Amino acid sequence: MSVADNLACIREGIGARPVKLVAVTKYVGVESIKEAFDCGITEFGESKIQDALEKQELVAQAVSGEINWHFIGHLQTNKVKKAVGRFSLIHSVDSIRLAEEISKTAEKLSIVQPVLLQVKMLPDNSKNGFTPDELRHDLPALTALPGIAVKGLMTITPLSQDVSIWRQCFEGLQELRDELSSAYRLELKELSMGMSQDWREALACGATIVRLGSAIFRH
Repeated sequence: MSVADNLACIREGIGARPVKLVAVTKYVGVESIKEAFDCGITEFGESKIQDALEKQELVAQAVSGEINWHFIGHLQTNKVKKAVGRFSLIHSVDSIRLAEEISKTAEKLSIVQPVLLQVKMLPDNSKNGFTPDELRHDLPALTALPGIAVKGLMTITPLSQDVSIWRQCFEGLQELRDELSSAYRLELKELSMGMSQDWREALACGATIVRLGSAIFRH
């Protein structure tokens, strides 16, 4: 199937839900990105800083139109200066230390960097993120930092084919968002959850952003 065919199927699955579709470009080049753009995709995600910056430059030369880039991978503190101001949304703020570095860099640039807080809903040594209890404790300090705007939460499910585990993570993130919004009187609008394998379950649990790579670009 072509990118256009894949996107048609995905959009049919999304239906009328107000969901932002981020096309993950980790394994594809400029031509595939342009093909997705020509099909109406304007949000693209990358998980490595150097790859993202290179693709941003190449795509800007190939595509005449506005594109929003999302950083969706683990962001090391020593790469923060390269990231801040280059992405419309950083999905993967997984520690206070990282948030503080983003804040400092954004202040120096006199900008506000929109971010999501990455939450590890279930124990998983292969994933980064706040545990729910850590986030309950740390959220006031995070939202008080200048130079960043916390727009919501993000999660990645453990590597599993068990749909009940996916739903446990997604439902848990939605419940945590609602709890924190109420407790701290915050608008945490975004729930970034769901990738090519599990995006349909994420939608059913209230995702506002899904991050799809192979579901869009596979042939």
